[in-house]
Amino acid sequence: MGATLATVDALLKEVYEDGPREQINQDVIALRRVERSSEGVSNEVGGRWVTFPVHTKRNNGVGARRELEALPSAGQQGHAAARVPLKYQYGALQLTGQTMKLADSNFQAFASVLDNEVSGISKDLAKNLNFQIYGDGSGRRALASAASGPAATFTTLNTQYLNVGYAYDLIDGTTIANANPTVKAGGTGLILASKTATVATFLASGGGAASITVAIGDIVVVAGSVNREWTGLGKMVAATGAYQNIDPANEPVWAATVNANAGTNRALTEALMIQTVDAVRQNGASASLGLYNLGTRRSYFNLLQSLRQFVNTKEFPGGFSGLAFTTDQGDIPMVVDVDATPNGIYFLDESELKLYRESDWGYMDMDGSRWSRVVSVGGVAGNYDAYGATLYQYSELGTHRRNAHARLADITES
Repeated sequence: MGATLATVDALLKEVYEDGPREQINQDVIALRRVERSSEGVSNEVGGRWVTFPVHTKRNNGVGARRELEALPSAGQQGHAAARVPLKYQYGALQLTGQTMKLADSNFQAFASVLDNEVSGISKDLAKNLNFQIYGDGSGRRALASAASGPAATFTTLNTQYLNVGYAYDLIDGTTIANANPTVKAGGTGLILASKTATVATFLASGGGAASITVAIGDIVVVAGSVNREWTGLGKMVAATGAYQNIDPANEPVWAATVNANAGTNRALTEALMIQTVDAVRQNGASASLGLYNLGTRRSYFNLLQSLRQFVNTKEFPGGFSGLAFTTDQGDIPMVVDVDATPNGIYFLDESELKLYRESDWGYMDMDGSRWSRVVSVGGVAGNYDAYGATLYQYSELGTHRRNAHARLADITES
């Protein structure tokens, strides 16, 4: 019998193409918009807190009088002190010594493992921050919509912020306002049947299905991150609740606009959009951006078609494109972000947004090296031929003017 592929297998050379083929959505639209906001990025924080005064009240010592009537009593301007605490973000890498040495060229591996891991975690960190922009600081990635257990299932209306293989904590939703919320299950893995599934399956740390008890209102967060993430638009663009040390219950002018329908979805209309944008204008600001997800974008596209308007994407400054919302003050870019909160639109005045950070991403290298020997693997201490590195950033998303932003909520997606 002549030679076949099987008989000459040992003589064949495997040829690897450059790099792995991306299968994960890496868009970080909101993060890019924040980083290019008109005021720019503040790198001079210089402390644990960022503080600044805000003007909240007028001098009420004004009024009209008749002849010989007592003049208005003197008043004063009202101010409040905003305070923004920094959040601490990290990304960890670990490679064995053998991997770092033996996989350092493309003909030996699909890609240099080191380069692949470093570039990959950079994208992962950016994607994580993009998630956080839409959050409320709690770290919530999913909210339980049904009770279950003891079992391994978690039912939620939306799994868009969940990733297969991540370690997540299950948090008692009734304790989220506490300094240390109750962790019902910690460090569990996760399996999703699909990104459109509403039921996730948790894995125990040692493998196999976990046994957890879920109550309606419990939340899932990235392991160890509860109440430690950026205080994003979910908290910023709200009409109630203290934010940056100021409570609209005491300073009503601090409230953002929320045009909601008591949790019941409704059709998107131009009238609703105009009402929401006008509320921002009435507060003395001007919406410069609309952010929405794919489903709400489809609803807006259908609305424009039903009104027989010419529908086409438009290029906006900064390299962004999207549909425009035309107002008497000009076009507002309607930019789609796959990570945006469902069933609504954020209208933001970007000039009032600020990304506070002590510095950009950097390596923890105060001990003289980016890579340090690993002295524990799987909780077992010892000497290992392995090295770890950690990226870090001290930062927080904030605003100088909460009432410059609005959210149109409870919109039916198409």
